[in-house]
Amino acid sequence: MQFWPRARSSTETARIRHWPSNKEAKLLGFAGYKVGMSHVMITDNRQTSLTKGTEIFCPTTVIECPPLQAISIRFYKKFRDDSRLVSELYANSLDKELGRRINLPVKKGKEATDFDFVRLMCATQPKLTGFGKKRPEVFEVALGGNKEQQLAYAKEKLGKEISVAEVFKEGQQLDIHSVTRGRGFQGPVRRFGVTLRHHKSEKSRRNPGSLGAWRAQGHLMWRTAHAGKMGYHLRTEYNKWVLKIGNKAEEVNVKGGFLHYGLVKNSYILVKGSLGGAQKRLIRLTEAIKPKKGVPSAPQITYTSLESKQGR
Repeated sequence: MQFWPRARSSTETARIRHWPSNKEAKLLGFAGYKVGMSHVMITDNRQTSLTKGTEIFCPTTVIECPPLQAISIRFYKKFRDDSRLVSELYANSLDKELGRRINLPVKKGKEATDFDFVRLMCATQPKLTGFGKKRPEVFEVALGGNKEQQLAYAKEKLGKEISVAEVFKEGQQLDIHSVTRGRGFQGPVRRFGVTLRHHKSEKSRRNPGSLGAWRAQGHLMWRTAHAGKMGYHLRTEYNKWVLKIGNKAEEVNVKGGFLHYGLVKNSYILVKGSLGGAQKRLIRLTEAIKPKKGVPSAPQITYTSLESKQGR
């Protein structure tokens, strides 16, 4: 019941419900496309590690991060029970590719005078990548600082491109928001991990043994493990360690390109470990909302694997 209800996500773009706080006026999040996994060798710089100072193996995930476009400023006013959008100011010139995702505005809007906080509406630029996508994703990103600093920063960036190096730094901890890979229709053993029944059990071995003692409601309770669609869920992974932020694609591109993706052409980040989602799927990144203490700065990378992933 840790993840309930097991609802499939309504969209591939992850939704962020709560943003961290920051006194610096800047974006609190970014987005990129999942490329695939590789591995590096790093010099362990963790203070309490048994392998401190030695070279260790580290699996990594590559995320390609083309610059975001700031397309509008959104002004919000706080009320007793929620926050409401009171005005929106669009950039003077918008990319024609945005018409594939939203209706391009006829009027540019106006700046609000009475507001409590500002958010920046951003769009991705998948046309800069090598996997052939043109339709951008559009989403809000929160800003740090007070409302005057937020407005000044938003006006400065409106209509311009924002790179990942302006938002994050190496060695930082990030929260990863993504939609996991869909697994299709699966049985209760794989979907919920129920125990296999005895080999002499009647009728089935991979079905749940008991359907529950209480059947008075006229249907099976949702607590009973049943077959159904699995995967494609919105999930958040906390405190992922950024090993590197780079803009030279040749430093990370493997021979023959990454499987189901191709070659990296833009700025990228290397994150320790694996992430949810399929290749080419949008990954949203935010500053860690509850970071771990004692995480060191970015380690020294002594080797990056560029060997082919084609299996030959």
